[in-house]
Amino acid sequence: MNVLLVRPDGIGDLVLSLPVAAQLRQLLPGVRIGVLANPIAAPILEHHPDVDYVRTVSLHASIPDMMQAFAGGIDAVIFLKPFRRLMWAAWRAGIPLRIATGFRWQSVLANRWIYEHRSSFQKHESDCNVEMLKGLRLTPLPVVAPSLHLTAAERNDGERRWNGAALQRVVIHPGGVSARRWRPEHYRDLAQLLAQQGYTVGLTGSPGERDQFQREALNGVVLHPGINNLMGQLSVRELMSVIGAAQAVVSGATGPAHLAAALTVPTVSLFDPRRNNLPIRWKPLGRGVLLRPDVPTCEKCIGEACPYWDCLDRFTVQDVAARIGTVVRSAQPLTIHHI
Repeated sequence: MNVLLVRPDGIGDLVLSLPVAAQLRQLLPGVRIGVLANPIAAPILEHHPDVDYVRTVSLHASIPDMMQAFAGGIDAVIFLKPFRRLMWAAWRAGIPLRIATGFRWQSVLANRWIYEHRSSFQKHESDCNVEMLKGLRLTPLPVVAPSLHLTAAERNDGERRWNGAALQRVVIHPGGVSARRWRPEHYRDLAQLLAQQGYTVGLTGSPGERDQFQREALNGVVLHPGINNLMGQLSVRELMSVIGAAQAVVSGATGPAHLAAALTVPTVSLFDPRRNNLPIRWKPLGRGVLLRPDVPTCEKCIGEACPYWDCLDRFTVQDVAARIGTVVRSAQPLTIHHI
């Protein structure tokens, strides 16, 4: 049986879909497993033992181009998120078995449905994902945290990018698109403080995140020599290799936190208080610390009109630095702290 898992959005979303592939491999012997992913995120799946092939698609592609993503003898597709145009393309491509949630109007384009409201935010995203296996008449297993794989050459490349630094390496990733962000100047000051304390710091981010960070936090600032600014220089696989050679990753609720967890690197994750960003749904599945401001959960950010507009400023540079020291020295599971 040839099964295609559809999750062509963010890096973190793709990482949290991997337990589906792992359980499918275990529950359905002989299955051929494919993943339809975003072109930017897709490389994280290279060398993964539970993924036989990867296809990519842009959510802005034409319907005929989307239909090509479903060509080649696919027996079943599992829409881990019900993208309307992709579901239309799969229906038009004649995929025999199309599994999706049953509460959206586009659900009529599927022919097996899982009736579960993810919007209740009562389960982790990975648990919601494996529930979709019920569409294949399979009984989901307890989720095992996802893992990612680096080659020996990639691990060597990761070591090289740390310029021979000894232990105490910390990746700081100031960017992210799905969550409110800690201020760039806070990330800058954290990097400077950690470098002064003897850590080696690697700054990471996309070219766009690099440009924003340069404008808002680095204009005229001389970085400590213990800081290696890699922003805008790394592919996704190279980012993984840098993370894999670190002792901790600091970021918001964004993809690199999930990459780190899947590479068994501890995380310090800064979550905003929006309901759609609740840790119960989106926490990284690994070791470390998750910080969340001790303010009421909100439906959406309304900006400066909110009485808790300063919510993320409750995370001080000194406190985050102290948490980093804790996770570097500890092997404990993820803990959540409200500040």
